[in-house]
Amino acid sequence: MTSKELLYIQDALGHEKFLETICKESATKIQDAELKTLVTQYEAKHKELFGKLYSLL
Repeated sequence: MTSKELLYIQDALGHEKFLETICKESATKIQDAELKTLVTQYEAKHKELFGKLYSLL
């Protein structure tokens, strides 16, 4: 893996972790059950993507 590819993956990991955190924080503040479920699903998806990217290292 080139250093440029490594930097790209590190950057993508940071973005996925940020999005996961934002979804988690937002879900605690949302009162609408349907919307809360959707945001929680997005949180899980970002966590999954983080894991997939991390496995490339």
